[in-house]
Formats: sequence, C-alpha cells, structure tokens
Amino acid sequence: MAPGPLARLSGQWPRTGRPMFWLMIRHKARASFRPSPTSPSGIPFQRLLPAGPDLGVACPAGGHPTRGGSAVPLELTVTVPILGGSLPPLPPRAVPERWTDGYPAGEASLHGSISRAAPLARAVGRARPDPAGLDWFLLAWRLHLLEPTDRGELLAPKVLAQRWQQVGVIPYPHQLETARRVVEELDGRAILADEVGLGKTLEAGLILKEYLLRGQVERALILVPPSLILQWDHELREKLEIDPVIQRHPSDWERSGVILGSLDLAKRSPHREILLEQTFDLLIVDEAHKLKNPRTQNHQLVRAIPRTYTLLVTATPVQNGLEELFHLTTLLRPGQLGTYRTFQAAFMIDRHTPRAPEELRRLLGRVMIRHRHRDVAQRLPERRVETLLVEPTPEERALYEAVTRLVQEGYRRVGNLGGMLPLITLQRELVSSVEAACATLAKMRSEGTLDRATADQLLEQARAVPRQSKLERCLELIRQTEGQILLFTEYRATQQLLIQRLQAEGIAALPFDGSLSTSRKAYVREVFRRAGRVLVSTDSGAEGLNFQFCHQVLHYDLPWNPMRLEQRIGRVHRLGQTRPVQVWTLAVRDTVEAYMLYLLHQKIRLFEAVIGDLETILAGHVFQGSLEAAFTRALVDARDEADLLARLDALADQILAERRRLERSRERIPWL
Repeated sequence: MAPGPLARLSGQWPRTGRPMFWLMIRHKARASFRPSPTSPSGIPFQRLLPAGPDLGVACPAGGHPTRGGSAVPLELTVTVPILGGSLPPLPPRAVPERWTDGYPAGEASLHGSISRAAPLARAVGRARPDPAGLDWFLLAWRLHLLEPTDRGELLAPKVLAQRWQQVGVIPYPHQLETARRVVEELDGRAILADEVGLGKTLEAGLILKEYLLRGQVERALILVPPSLILQWDHELREKLEIDPVIQRHPSDWERSGVILGSLDLAKRSPHREILLEQTFDLLIVDEAHKLKNPRTQNHQLVRAIPRTYTLLVTATPVQNGLEELFHLTTLLRPGQLGTYRTFQAAFMIDRHTPRAPEELRRLLGRVMIRHRHRDVAQRLPERRVETLLVEPTPEERALYEAVTRLVQEGYRRVGNLGGMLPLITLQRELVSSVEAACATLAKMRSEGTLDRATADQLLEQARAVPRQSKLERCLELIRQTEGQILLFTEYRATQQLLIQRLQAEGIAALPFDGSLSTSRKAYVREVFRRAGRVLVSTDSGAEGLNFQFCHQVLHYDLPWNPMRLEQRIGRVHRLGQTRPVQVWTLAVRDTVEAYMLYLLHQKIRLFEAVIGDLETILAGHVFQGSLEAAFTRALVDARDEADLLARLDALADQILAERRRLERSRERIPWL
C-alpha cells in the first residue's frame, strides 16, 4: 500500500485576480507558499493552519497569474509536528535499516513544486525527499494512517498498533467502544464508570490520544490522587506515546501539552489561583467520586476550571445515595437531570431506590458509560489463594508476648489509641522481621518514647532469636516454586533482609520501593520482566505499576488496610493477565496478623469478593474511622483471645451487612 496524499488541492487558477485554492488537511500544519526560483518575484507567505477539514488559502500579492490562464510555479511546503515514537506499519522495503526502531520527535516537511491547479497527490509524486532522511515519507504515511475511512472510526488504534504490539497491550472491545462513543456521540464529556480492573485509565488515555491526533486538544489537565500519578504517567508513556508533564512546582500548571498533577494539591493556594487562570481543552479527573459533594473544595475547583471537554473517572459513581449521581452529572452537563428538587421528585423514592429507573438510565446514558465484570466477555483468570500459617519458635513467641504486654499496659495507662501507635507498629513489625522491630526499638529509645531499660531488654531479647520461622518458610516456598514472584512487605528493614537472604541463595532478587525515581522504577521493572526471579517490593514501590507478565504474589506480611491488600494482587490480576493468579499469604500463628487474616479471609472472604466491592463497602459510613482503627480497638479492648474473636466476628457482621445492602441496591438498579 502506497502512502496516501498528504492533502488534496482543488479549484482553478482564475484568469484574473489572485490565485486561490483549497487546502484540505486533517492535522495541525504550517503551510508556506512562495514563488519558485523560476517565477516572478513575490512575497513569501506563511500561515499556521488550524485543524481541518477545509481551509481556503490565498497567495499574496506577489503570486501573479500568467497569461493564458496558467499559474505561476509555486513551491509548497507543508510542515506537520511529528511525535517521536515507534513507526506505523510500513512496507518492509520502504524502510531503511536505520529507521526500523523508530523516528525522532520534531517536524517533517514536504517540499513540492505546483505549476498548475491539480490534486496535491500529483505534487506528492514529484516531491523530492528532504535531505535529512525519511521525514517526508514518514509524514505522508502517518497522515495517511490518520485519514478516517468511515465516520466514527478511531485514529489512535491505527497509529498505536505497532506500539501496542511491542508492549503487549490488547485493548478490549469495551474500551475501544467507550472511546468511540465519548468522541463521536457524547461530545467529549462523560463519566467513565467501569468497575475496578476493567481499564478505565486506558479508556481515558485513549480518548486523550484521539483528540490529540485530531488536533482538537492541545492542552490537557489530568488531576488524580497522589498515589496514582505514577500509574497514569506509566500508562500514558508506555501504552499511548504521550509524555505528560508531572506537576512539581506551581508554575507547571501554566505549561503547555499534557499536565499531570494531584487533585489534593491543586485545590490549595497558590495552585488553585494559578489553575483558574488557565484554559484547557480537556480535563480528566480520576477517582471522581471525591467530587460527589458540591460543598467540597474538590467539586468547586473542578467546576471552576475553564475547559472544553471533561472526563470523570470513577468505579463507584454511587456510594451512599442517588444524589451523588445527580451532582456528578450536573458537574459534567449542568441541567441534564434538571434541578435537584425536580430530580428528587422525578427519580428518587428514597436515597437508594430510584423512581422511573428506565428513564433515569436513558438520561444517564448521555453522560455515563459503565461496564461491569459480568458484562465484559473477557473474564479475568482464576485467582487461587492459599494461607500459610507459620508456627513461631519459642524465642519468637516469648518476644512477641513481651511486646504484647507492653501494648496492653500502655493502653490501660494512656486510654486512647493515638498514643499507642508506636507500640502497635512495633507489634506489627515484630511479626514481619526481627530487623524491622529492632530498628523501631532503637528509634523509640533514642526519641524517649520508650524507657531505655525496657528498650534495651527487648533489643537484647530480639537479638537472641536464633532463627526466624517466617523467613525460613518464605525461602522454602520460593525454592519449591517455579516462575517469577512479586513479594510484598510493608517494611524496608524486612525488604533488605529478604534481598540479602535470597541473593545469598543464588536467587535473582530485586528491591523495589518508593525511594526509586520514576525512571529507575521503569528500569527495575524491565530487568525483573526479562531476567528477575523475585521482586521484593514495598506497597509504595509498586503503586501505579502493573506486572501482568508475572502471575504469582506472595504477601510476606499483611497491611491492615484491606484495599492495600487488594491493590497488591491487582498489580498482576487485571486485564491483560492470561494465566491463573496464585496468591500466598504468610502469617505467624496467634499474632495480630493471624487475627487480621481471620477477619479478612475467613469472615468477610476478601479474596473471593467481586473486585471493588470491599472498596465500596468501606467507603460507606459503616465504621467510625477506618477498618484499621476498628480492628485496633478490638485488639486492645479484648480481655482474652475468645473475646477478641467475638469482637472480630461482630466487626465482620457489619461488613457483611453492608455488602448485602450493596447487593440489594444493585438489584434495584442492575445497570449501575
């Protein structure tokens, strides 16, 4: 297939007056027209052309028509910005060896002489390549790919086809259809509300890429929670060939291109004031359920930012009541659901029960796209979960009981959880590794939060532990297992211990934590993908990165926030994973982590729940504070083990009741 025409030239040279013609092009371009060396003298003409479709361009006074109706020979130069990256599909013989890996960013130009009114395709045929190399050919081919053949056809998948092949991205039909609907039917304003794990980030990025290619977006602002900035940056760069500017300084909000920043930071001064002076073509907000209350700073900021298109991304458009749907929709399209009073009258029996659900669904269909796991043909692979309880050594048991007594005595003395956090952290670290506990004990002694005699006694007792049963069980499991493993721990000291022991056994282990720069994380991830056996990561280290090439996860210790646990597994158990996912959880018997595992695994069946359900449940007002705080209160208030288990059972009953309420709500609104 030969390159298509860069543009089409039509019209006739008039016998009198200035030469006129139409230039049709579907991309931002700079076109300059000047008389060729053989023509009468004239004035060079240059104009920045906005995106197509049809543009009338007049030659300046210097371009005189000649006698007999023929045109003065003109030299036409069309310059189009070229984004650096991988090549589009090209005929093999047309690509010299030095261009097989990609092409640089910059500008490419077509130079051709036009002596008569004719389709530019013929001028293209006579064009001489730029001396710099393949610039013109790549330009013509790229624009050929950008030429839609049917109404509604997306440009981005064609341009990104080779890139996706290189990085192993397979966009799913629901993702492509979402992008098409937003661009072609919803006028660039939509709530992307797919359930967790169905690829909303790629959908939003695909829409952004489409608008960039069409020339309809030049400046875009993406506001996300701080913990998701790295994930967005990685997705945009690796999968969509978009290089965002990560906002680090207030002046970064004023930069051009795609700006990626924190919503939490954006609402503060002076960031808010700077942002509201800007105008963006596209605004994307992730975790948009944080905008559900119109009285919050988040909502008011997003409402005030000047922009043309808006994408709100959330897996939970409704958490506590239908009024949240109203506020999100009104933020996107004011008046779509009327006023709140008319919305209540027309569509709410109560906060959770809709009136006229089909009419509400029809109206929401103009602003919201939601896919659920059961609606998507591509199912996630099976998840296999195994709990490995470890019997502590006598020395480990004695040390744990000594720290537990310290926690109980401290709580009776202080009477509130706030002052107990250092001791509770020490208790958790102890069941992770002796090294983690020793580091905290030394810090508490130096800061005076623990008296020196007690700290010295515990340190001496810890250093006398001859072996660590959990570490030995972990090494045994890895030796017996084939394939790559993503191993998680909460503590840096434990991470360092694991790396040392794994490497001493000849196992290719790599550390991964939040101290690494973005580029270093990408490098370590690639080394692990190609040659690593075990990646030992902290929770902050793996935030925002996906590891579908790996299908085994090992929890060395347990975070008390269950969503952190789900996020760990979600690094591998997500769209793009092709193998069953194996999850192991290590826990020392009769310790705080064993009790947390009892609550999460045996009682509320966290690992078997629908992805995203627990996030929705815990986001509700079931607890006064977090689940972590509720668990800690049960732990310190319990008189003995039987009392503790009873308290955990009561806590689980609250969670299960909320889950049943969620299921009833889904029965009333099955499409939401």
